[in-house]
Amino acid sequence: MNFTAGLLAANQGGFTLTYIWDQATPEAKVIIIILVFFSIFAWSVMGSKAIQMRRARRLNHYFEAEFREQKSVLAIFDRKLQVQGCPLFSVYLDGCTDLDGHLQGPDGQRKEFATLKALEHVKRALEGSVARESLRLESGLVLLAAAVSGAPFLGLLGTVWGVMDAFGGVAIAAQAGSRADLAVMAPGVSAALVTTVAGLLVAIPSMFGYNWLVHTLRVHTVELDNFAQSLASRMETEFLKDE
Repeated sequence: MNFTAGLLAANQGGFTLTYIWDQATPEAKVIIIILVFFSIFAWSVMGSKAIQMRRARRLNHYFEAEFREQKSVLAIFDRKLQVQGCPLFSVYLDGCTDLDGHLQGPDGQRKEFATLKALEHVKRALEGSVARESLRLESGLVLLAAAVSGAPFLGLLGTVWGVMDAFGGVAIAAQAGSRADLAVMAPGVSAALVTTVAGLLVAIPSMFGYNWLVHTLRVHTVELDNFAQSLASRMETEFLKDE
C-alpha cells in the first residue's frame, strides 16, 4: 500500500487528527488550545533555564579558577570587575563588599584586621547572598512544575467531558429510535481521548526537564554553599588577628 492509499484508508477509518479534531467538542478544542500554549510555555522555560544554568556553571568554573590563583581575598574585588550571570562572583562580591565596609577606618584607610564580630556579620551576608542566588536560579521552576502537574488533569477533564457528551448523544439517539452502536459512539470517544494524549505530551517532557533542572539547581546550591564557606575561611585566616 503506497502513501496515498494508506492516507485514504486512514481518512476513511476516521483515525486522522483532522477527523478527530472535527469530531471534538468545543470544550475539548478549548482545552487542547490551552495545552498547546502550556507546551510552548514549558519548552521556553526549560530552554531559558537550561541556558542560564549552563552559562552559570561555565562562569563559575572560570571564576573559581581565577579566585584560587589570588594571594589576597580582596584582590579581585579591588580590581572592580563585573561579571554578569556568575553566581559565585555575586556571592563573592556581596561578601567582599561587607568585609570592606568593616575594614574601613575613620581616616578612610583599610584596616589590616577585622574583629570576630565583623567576620560573623560577613558570614551572615554570605549566607544571605547564597540564598538569593539560589532563588534567582530557581525562578520559573514553579511554573514548569504547574505544567507538569496541571496538564494531565486538563487532558483528563477534556476526556471525561467528551466521553460524557458521547454517551449522552448515544442515549439521546437510542431514545429517538436511531441506531446506537460502537460505530456511532467511537468518533466521539476517540475525540475525547485526544485531550488526554495532548495533556501527556505536555506533561512528560516537562517532567523530565523539571527533574533535570531541579538536580542542576541542587548542584549549584551545594557549590555556592561550599564556596561561601571557603571564602569565609580565607577571610578569617587573612583578616582575623590571632589572640
